Amino acid sequence: MPGERLTQQDRRQIAAGLRDGLTYAAIGRRIGRPTSTVTREVMRNGGPNDYRADLAHRAGTRTERRTGAAPVPADRAGFGGRDPRVVHGVAAHSAELFTRTGLPRMAARVLAALLTTDSGSLTSAELVRRLRVSPASVSKAVNYLEAIGVLHRDRDPRGRAERYAVHDDAWFQAITVGSRIDAEIAAACRAGARRLGASTPAGTRLDHMGRFLQHVSDDLVRSAEHWRGVLAARPDDTATR
Repeated sequence: MPGERLTQQDRRQIAAGLRDGLTYAAIGRRIGRPTSTVTREVMRNGGPNDYRADLAHRAGTRTERRTGAAPVPADRAGFGGRDPRVVHGVAAHSAELFTRTGLPRMAARVLAALLTTDSGSLTSAELVRRLRVSPASVSKAVNYLEAIGVLHRDRDPRGRAERYAVHDDAWFQAITVGSRIDAEIAAACRAGARRLGASTPAGTRLDHMGRFLQHVSDDLVRSAEHWRGVLAARPDDTATR
């Protein structure tokens, strides 16, 4: 089965899995295919939001009749000379993991697309073409990622379009933004504990939660600041630590 071409039923199972919010790995297990096969199939045919089983099957059948095998995209511009299918596969897997951490699906896809470019930046038009989505979807995702401090906007020196770029310390920015939210939750919990009565079961529960969040948040920020400094000073020596 893994070495055979996808059937129409396989593609319908893939579409059903995407609607159910399953990961590519879970869909692959359901139809008895490798995760990489599912990833390539989805990314070649509109991505997880626009995949249509019947359209994908017709496209796949036409390709098989014409060449006898899956096509190798000829245009590698913008992919660093790499096979675009490899780039899309890495991006799709990264986006899937980002989504599992709570990042909205489109924001996860935009972030993954930016991270898998050598420049670390793309224009809105480039993101639309790469992800096969609407400009409005890209704009909404970019606004979200900008709000959490992961990316910033630059003017494209070649024209009037804006380029969206990942911060060099994107994860540090995300951690600090998250820690500020945790600190607010911690303060609210402890304030609530005082109002409910610190000696009551509910008050004790809230107080413990607030203290825990505050300590973990403080430790995380200190660790992030430490490793940002270490890696910036000696990126090669610490890359494998």
